[in-house]
Amino acid sequence: MGEQATGVRKSVRTLADDREIIYFDSGALPGGMPSARTAVDMRPLPVTSTSSELRFDRLLGEWVAIASHRQSRTFLPPADKCPLCPSTDDNPSEIPDSDYQVVVFENRFPSLTNAAEPTDGGSVPEGVAVRPGYGRCEVVCFTPQHDGAFAGLSHAQARLVVDAWADRTAELSRLPHVEQVFCFENHGEEIGVTLSHPHGQIYAYPFITPRTATMLGRVRDLARDGRDLFADMLAGERAGPRVVAGNDLWTAFVPAAARWPYEVQLFPHRKVPDITALTSAERDAFVEVYLDVMRRFAGLFDTPMPYIAAWNQAPTSARDEWWLHVQLFSIRRAPGKLKYLAGSESGMGVFINDIAPEQAAERLRAVSI
Repeated sequence: MGEQATGVRKSVRTLADDREIIYFDSGALPGGMPSARTAVDMRPLPVTSTSSELRFDRLLGEWVAIASHRQSRTFLPPADKCPLCPSTDDNPSEIPDSDYQVVVFENRFPSLTNAAEPTDGGSVPEGVAVRPGYGRCEVVCFTPQHDGAFAGLSHAQARLVVDAWADRTAELSRLPHVEQVFCFENHGEEIGVTLSHPHGQIYAYPFITPRTATMLGRVRDLARDGRDLFADMLAGERAGPRVVAGNDLWTAFVPAAARWPYEVQLFPHRKVPDITALTSAERDAFVEVYLDVMRRFAGLFDTPMPYIAAWNQAPTSARDEWWLHVQLFSIRRAPGKLKYLAGSESGMGVFINDIAPEQAAERLRAVSI
């Protein structure tokens, strides 16, 4: 499934409640630390208990996750009690070590759970199809620096995050019944972030997500005529007025039918299904373009830019049909103004964008980074 990252050390440990934690390190560790992480989680944690289930919406043909246990998850703790910072005597956190580079661990409050094997489904008396919420949810900490941001990472640190994403995509894709792996970052309180430390998440879904299913349907429709929808679209965008940044291997552009005030999609020039299939050169080239776009987002206004960054990876059953890409978008349309999903968007799924995509691209290109 692609090249293995060279020079990356991976240390797999368990937390006090038996959740898995994985450290990713490259280069020399600070302070003469050993090459493998050995810190032990000494917290008196109870075993994690979850009650996730999936219910099928028969009208839309979509699965909905019900995860009522998440009501008790940690919400905007003070910086000195951050659960994503390295552990100290005063703050034994989710990361037992006193320092780290990139770390991934099983979410303590997951939307999906590996506690129960999925079944073929069934129905409750109301006639609703239900099955266990099988899957896996992980947290990815990008940096030990609490006040940092992805846009502020060095090229080497961002590249290590990409290698961690690739590793987890490969591992999670091999789990029984997992059909799609989704790496993403929510950034900013306006998005709904409950922990301010720079981090992202990974979901391993036991189904193909609605967005992906819709795109796959469109791709397959055009494939009957011998056309590749992804290739056609990328060629058109690379030649158009909405390109924001790029290099020999990646292009970042505002899509012609952007739904969000500021939305950028990043495509590799070579068709690959997921992050694992990217070569070392393609990963480096991605980091170059991604950090460029991230810094343009951060510098667009004199106010923080909330955003969602979403990797669109192939379902495990459709790798040959897919073209990996990243969707980066913000709900901020102007200083002090947010894009709300009101009646048309929330009720009917019809987006109304207040900013022309060409204008958004021009404004992003004009940002000095």
